[in-house]
This record gives sequence, C-alpha cells and structure tokens, in this order.
Amino acid sequence: MATKAAARATGARLLEAFRAAGASAVDPDILQPAKALLDLYGEDIRARAFVTHDPSRGEMMLRPDFTVPVVQEHMTGGAEPARYCYLGEVFRQQDHSGPARAAEYFQAGYEVFDRTAPEEADAEVFALFAAQLAPLGLEATIGDIGLLTAAVAGLDTLAVRKSALARHIWRPRRFHALLQRYAGLTPVPPSRQTLLAGEAESDAPWIGLRAPDEMHERVTRLQEDAAAAPLPAAEVARFDALFSLRCAAPEAPQRLEGLGISALAPAIARLARRLSALEARGIDLATLRFDASHGRTTMEYYDGFVFTFSAADPGLPPVATGGRYDALTRVLGQGRSIPAVGGVIRPGLVADLEVAP
Repeated sequence: MATKAAARATGARLLEAFRAAGASAVDPDILQPAKALLDLYGEDIRARAFVTHDPSRGEMMLRPDFTVPVVQEHMTGGAEPARYCYLGEVFRQQDHSGPARAAEYFQAGYEVFDRTAPEEADAEVFALFAAQLAPLGLEATIGDIGLLTAAVAGLDTLAVRKSALARHIWRPRRFHALLQRYAGLTPVPPSRQTLLAGEAESDAPWIGLRAPDEMHERVTRLQEDAAAAPLPAAEVARFDALFSLRCAAPEAPQRLEGLGISALAPAIARLARRLSALEARGIDLATLRFDASHGRTTMEYYDGFVFTFSAADPGLPPVATGGRYDALTRVLGQGRSIPAVGGVIRPGLVADLEVAP
C-alpha cells in the first residue's frame, strides 16, 4: 500500500494535469456540516461517514467526498462556466469483514460547471481521466442513470408508484421488489393487508406516533395502489432487459432502441452524442464497456452519465469514478442550477499500480 507521501506526490501530479486543463484549485474544509449533506449521499456513504458533535455548530462530519462541498461553494457565487480541481483526504468507515481498506485516503478530482453542450463536458472529464490513467491498463465502464429515470418516468401507472421506483433506483433489491409487486407477481405484504383491513373497522384503534389524519391519508394511498391495474408482464420484462443490459459501448444505442421503451428516446440520443464526443477526443469506443445499471450502488446524486476505471484485481476498489449530477446543483443552488459533471481519482491506488510488477 502506498505511503501517504507517495499518494500525495501522485496526487500532486494529477492536480497539476487538472490545472493545465483549465481548472482552479479549491480546498473545502475537512469538517463539514452533517445535517444537510448526509441526505445527499447514498446509503453506503451515509453508513460510513465519521460523524461528531460540535457544541456550537451542531452535528459535523469528516469530509467523505469532495463533490458536494465543491458544488456548495460554486452555487454560492462561482463564475460560469467553471472548472475546479482539488486534492485532499476523505474519510470513510470500512467494513472490516471484507478486504482491509484504509479509512482515510487521498482523492484528486476535477469538476466542470458548464451550460453548453453537456455531452462535450462528459467527454472532457472522461478523456482527461483516461489520459492520466492510460499507462495502468485499466478497464473503463460507462453507464447513464438518466436512462433508468427516463424509463421509470415513462411508465403508465400511478404517480406515487413512479415516485417510489425513482427513489429506489439506487437500491436495486428494493427497486426490483417494488416492480414485482406492482406487476402483481408477489403477494401484498401481511402488514399492509392488516393496515387496510384495520381501516375498514370503525372501532380499530390507532397505535403509534402518527396523527389519525396522517394515517388516513397513508391508508388512502395504499387503497389507491391496491386498486390500480398491475404493470403488464411485458413492461416488467422490458425493464429487466434494460437493467441487465451490458455490451460494448458502440452497440449500446442500438441495443437500447431494440428494447421498445419509447420513453428512452431522448436519453438514447444523448448517449449517442456522448459517444461521438468521446470518439472525437480520441477515445477508442471499442475498449469501453456499457452497463445500463452502472452507478446504481454509488452516489445517489449522480443523475446522468457515470463512469468507472477499474484494475484487473477485483479486490481493489475503483481507481477512478465520476458522473453527471445536474440535480445536485438544483438542490444546493437556492433557486438556480447548472449542468455539472466531474470525477475523482485515488492517487494511492495509482501509486500502487505504477510500481506493481
């Protein structure tokens, strides 16, 4: 494992490359306010954050990631378009039942805020990372969360069902369990049957902390859900085919069109433009893997293009990850937003792989 000095030196080299690409260096605080930020991360990061309490500032956490604080800084008055880079340590608790991994390690990152040609910005970030990591012979995988959200939005079903599915895209087990239930392929949970039956009993007592009006509203929604037509089996099959689609990147647009999901058309067009932009920047598309479910278990703020560079050793974490997070700028922008994309590289892993036999 690379020493801190080696990781820092490799990170400094990456940072210089990012500066040369036009980025301004930023250095967010190591201690970040926890209350607002924890909800912006996926379940994995929330569970692994180091959280503490400050008598004057309330709940705080050690920085688990750079993107959110960089977006906060930009949305409070940064010029546009803008490019930022950074180098520093992040802190995440580790599950010691698996491979031994450091709880603190360096990240070097590059973020682009630009309203023009989002697919060009996606290609810019990916190509910059590919150039820096080229000597390592890594495997690159791309995906697009926007394809998945578009498919959910296009379903012909209750808005509350679509909302639930969209909320659980980053929780594959829960998502697919909901899809099966909405299709009538699994029984209604006993707890829900009991709740619906209890509502029909005028003398049934309310037990719990929710007010009766809240409970009646909840039961009404459940009754509407129970009365709704099930999703057609063909629709579920198309979803399963979408979420399991893996192929060489050049094949992806045609394979996606072949699924027959009309709501995907705009997202497929964006994917085709992105692939053209990548090719224009010298990326050999034949070397890229496309995985329609890529990114579903990482940061929940990604809502479009996602990518990963991985080493051959499956025991190693990804060397680099990134993606588009337009929705995050809307959340933190206090009424304004801007298309944004970025990514991070782990300098310690780069240093290790550079000296590996």
